[in-house]
Amino acid sequence: MTRTLPYWHVDAFASRPFEGNQAAVMPLDEWLADDVLQAIGEENNFAETAFVVPDVSGEADWELRWFTPTEEVRLCGHATLASGHVLLTRDGGERVTLRTRKAGVLEVSKAGDGYELALPAIPTSRGEWDEAVALLGAKPQEVWLNPEGYGIYLFETEEQVRALDPDLRGLRALGNDQFICTAPGSDTDIVSRVFVPGGGVDEDSFTGSAHACLTHFWANRLGRDSFTAFQASQRGGHATCRLEGDKAILGGPCVTVVEGSFYLP
Repeated sequence: MTRTLPYWHVDAFASRPFEGNQAAVMPLDEWLADDVLQAIGEENNFAETAFVVPDVSGEADWELRWFTPTEEVRLCGHATLASGHVLLTRDGGERVTLRTRKAGVLEVSKAGDGYELALPAIPTSRGEWDEAVALLGAKPQEVWLNPEGYGIYLFETEEQVRALDPDLRGLRALGNDQFICTAPGSDTDIVSRVFVPGGGVDEDSFTGSAHACLTHFWANRLGRDSFTAFQASQRGGHATCRLEGDKAILGGPCVTVVEGSFYLP
């Protein structure tokens, strides 16, 4: 017997369709088996599919999990923003909280014509990873690393970041790390490109978790708590970034592209 599941296709950190990062959002009554969730993520073939179910623990409004086409991830920003957009659009309200398995309780709130997403700020420290640097296609000025698999590669100019042509096959062999290449921007305060080939996403369109890392890094470097950001992928995505204590607050709009049903045999 075929089962019908609600399905939303949302462009997050986008003011119109075909920008920002695509996410599928699927509100469920209860969790499906993990292999089924993964199969749906593979079928949707977006950087992430977000699944939410009502949180019966009382800690948050909803539980939230994210799946790439190949694996479950511990933190995804753009699909969290998309989930907040879906739930607040469908159910009303000004804010929604989402309990995750490895990233704590996250929050999405309305802010003007868009939303703000509160993520844990991800600190990095100065480091070296010569094997990764050799695969990026250009040598960064500095390398900053976090042991959870986030790496910031600082370049001098936006042009250098835009011109990168990394060896994706080589980066994939290094594991499921985010290779976050960044520089001061021309039209925005900072610019970035993010490569995650080990996680099934060669170049991400817009990466919220990477900006939780960039918010901590650039706030300290710029000497101020807020700035504007552009991820220079093929689709492109804009965000405002603000550091509040141990939280990175990312702001941006969302656009619903498709609302329909997923048919599960």
